[in-house]
Amino acid sequence: MPSSTDKPNTKWKGSRDAWLDAAFGLLLDSGVDSVRILPLAKRLDVSRTSFYWFFKDREALLEALVERWREKNTQGLVRQTEAYAEGITEAILNVFDCWLDPELFDSQLEFAMRSWALQSEEVSREIDVADETRIAALTRMFERYGYEPLAANVRGRTIYLTQIGYISMKTQEALEVRMRRIPAYVEIFTGKAPQSRELQRFQARHGSVSEAVS
Repeated sequence: MPSSTDKPNTKWKGSRDAWLDAAFGLLLDSGVDSVRILPLAKRLDVSRTSFYWFFKDREALLEALVERWREKNTQGLVRQTEAYAEGITEAILNVFDCWLDPELFDSQLEFAMRSWALQSEEVSREIDVADETRIAALTRMFERYGYEPLAANVRGRTIYLTQIGYISMKTQEALEVRMRRIPAYVEIFTGKAPQSRELQRFQARHGSVSEAVS
């Protein structure tokens, strides 16, 4: 903690989320080696000692970054696999919400974490656990809608690995292009064509109207 002579109340100290946001920015821009207290303080325009109001040390900050990623991306995806749906096609569209809404799944954070994993065995193990957890959730989703275990697992893996490929390759698609492709993706992944009303609800959530459902 800062000493009494540090006068922490004379200047904004930031917030835990602000420090994490800044750390994520550095992680994405320059890799984990750049995530250090002094550069973060400069980025936030706060005193270096302000950091210690929120984190014990740099390792605690890095652990908090991993925890944020777990909660947002792994649990965000798992929650979407468990969301209410009339059938498997709508369930898949619930999962696709993750790829279009960074509040549910942050693709930039995912890319940064996977880049970090190339330098850290510990983070690499975290990635392995996350991958297993997410694929298991997708498998359970398919099983709930009547798919046999092997088929459910293969379909779940296909959906997941396709999206991780998008992220790893930094694929860029205009929203209208992706929306036009969504019905075909759903049919390929499930073997069933999505209903127009399901697509309309999905597109309404993302502020898009596609010719695909007209």
